[in-house]
Amino acid sequence: MACKYGRCRKVVAKFCAKYLHTQVVKNEAYAVGDIGTSVQKAFFRMDEMMRGQRGWRELAVLGDKINKFTGMIEGLIWSPRGGDLNDQGDDWAFEEGPHSDFSGPTSGSTACVAIIRNNQLVVANAGDSRCVISRKGQAYNLSRDHKPELEAERERIIKAGGFIHAGRVNGSLNLARAIGDMEFKQNKFLPAEKQIVTANPDINIVELCDDDDFIVLACDGIWDCMSSQQLVDFIHEHINTESCLSAVCEKVLDRCLAPSTAGGEGCDNMTMILVQFKKPNSSNGGSSEPSTESGVSSGQSIQTEPETDVN
Repeated sequence: MACKYGRCRKVVAKFCAKYLHTQVVKNEAYAVGDIGTSVQKAFFRMDEMMRGQRGWRELAVLGDKINKFTGMIEGLIWSPRGGDLNDQGDDWAFEEGPHSDFSGPTSGSTACVAIIRNNQLVVANAGDSRCVISRKGQAYNLSRDHKPELEAERERIIKAGGFIHAGRVNGSLNLARAIGDMEFKQNKFLPAEKQIVTANPDINIVELCDDDDFIVLACDGIWDCMSSQQLVDFIHEHINTESCLSAVCEKVLDRCLAPSTAGGEGCDNMTMILVQFKKPNSSNGGSSEPSTESGVSSGQSIQTEPETDVN
């Protein structure tokens, strides 16, 4: 489960939707059960993969129609062939072409990822999307919104040569961590996690229990309108009366969306995923084991884009 919110252009969010999960399972840490490390490395890998000729071509194919056509043509011309492809494997930097020096996209995406394995929930977050769990009706934040004014974020931004003006990184970006946004990651003397803006996710691991009702992953467009507890309360009001989880998501969006674009609140893009946990069946001995992947109701993702984006 992942909530990815692409700012200005969707292409980075689309790229992550296509490749992030594949990089999680490819990492050697995943094979030994270290999901947190594998997810963290996958976040950084997204930035690496979006550079160079292969990165430009993949982004072009996922972008607008003109760039998509150009990317497909360059793929036919410049992509590795036969034995070269086998030799290069997943190393995108080897693909030569007119965009070999492409430093990556100037647009970016937040990413909030939740992975359930057995009784364990792993949450990784970079940006101001948020994951919240409802436990006996009480909202608990499982991620932190990475805003520039946070002390740790401010310290990193300034040390990397950036500044904060009007709550925005370099007077432009209103969040401090993201995948993409490569213009903020150009200091060649610093590692990826110490750049002005970093894709480095916070990792939070919690044990699930029978008291857990559901989890919500949503972007800042929703959190600008409702607090975590307000959203949890709202979902509890509707989750047992609606026919499916997607209908509950629609109710939330109807509640948050502004009636017009005249004001700021409720005019931002909104993405939401709702996952409800199935309770143990008492007829099966009343097991206290919480449900895992197979015991999760179908989480639904809804995205709406008003005429005007307000970041």
